[in-house]
Amino acid sequence: MRFDLTDLRLFLHIAEAGSITQGAEAAGLALASASARVRGMEETLGAPLLERGPRGVQPTPAGQALVHHARLVLLQVEQMRGELGQYAQGLKGHLRLLCNTAALTEFLPESLGAYLSRHPHIDIDLEEGLSYEIALAIAEGRGDIGIVADTVDLAGLQTFPFRVDRLVLVVPQDHAFAGRREIFFHETLAEPYIGLTPGSALQDHLVQHAIRAGTPLKLRVRLRGFEAVCRMVASGVGIAILPETAARRCRRSMPIRLLRLKDPWALRRLVLCVRRFEALPLHARKLVEHLTAEPGPPHASRRRQGGSSA
Repeated sequence: MRFDLTDLRLFLHIAEAGSITQGAEAAGLALASASARVRGMEETLGAPLLERGPRGVQPTPAGQALVHHARLVLLQVEQMRGELGQYAQGLKGHLRLLCNTAALTEFLPESLGAYLSRHPHIDIDLEEGLSYEIALAIAEGRGDIGIVADTVDLAGLQTFPFRVDRLVLVVPQDHAFAGRREIFFHETLAEPYIGLTPGSALQDHLVQHAIRAGTPLKLRVRLRGFEAVCRMVASGVGIAILPETAARRCRRSMPIRLLRLKDPWALRRLVLCVRRFEALPLHARKLVEHLTAEPGPPHASRRRQGGSSA
C-alpha cells in the first residue's frame, strides 16, 4: 500500500472540510488532481474511503482508520522536521495554532511576531474559533496547540496558563449606564448592540449567553475589529462588549466609558492546551514555552495537566 505524504495531508483536509473541493483547496491542489489521488488511494486499498452525498463527503470506516493513522504519520514527520531543523536550516517546520478572539487580537500578534522572527523556517496556520470547538479539535488531533478560556471542558488535555481576559461593557460617555462601575449582562439586553462580524468567536460567545438569558441581542450593525466597534459606540449608535485591554486602548482617544460585567463568565483565564506536550514536534514545544514565558500573570509559566469543566 503506497500512500505518500501529499495523499495523507489531502485526505485529512477533505475529512475535516467534508468536501473534496475544499480539501483540495486547503492542500493546494487542483480539484481534478485531488479527485484522482482519492480514487488512487481507494483503488490501492480496494475499498471506498469516502461516502459521497448531496451535502459533501464523509469518511467510511476505512476512511476513519486512514484519518487516524494519517494524523499519527504526519505528527511523526513534524517531530522529525523539528528535531532535524536544528541541523538542517533549509528544512521547514509547520504547526496549527487555534485560538479564540481575545487571544488572536489582543495577545498573540506581538508574541507570535517575536517567535517567527527568531524561527524563519517555521510556518504557522492560525485559526480563530470558539473555545469549546478548539478544545475538541485539539483532543481529536486536528490542531497542535489551542488557546481557550478555561471555562470549557479540558479533561484529558495538558494546559498552560497564558493570560487573563476580562470582558467589559462599552457605552458612550452620555449613556444612562455611564455613571455605573459594573453591571450584569442581562440588564443590558434591552439596549441596541454593536457587534463583531459573523464568524467572530467572541460574538458567538455573547450570542449564546444572550439566548441563555432569554433575550437575543439587538444587533444594529456588525463591524470587523474592536476599534471600529468602539468608534461606533462613541457615536451613540449602541453599546458593545469587548475585551478590557482593547476597550482601554480605545478609551484613550474616544469618548466612551467602560463598565465591568458582574457575570462570572466575563472574567476568563486563557490557557494553552495540547494533547501531550512531550509528543509535540520540537518547534511546537518551543512555541508553547515562548508563549507561556511572555510577561503576564505570576502563574503564567507553570504547567498543569487535566482541565476544568464549564
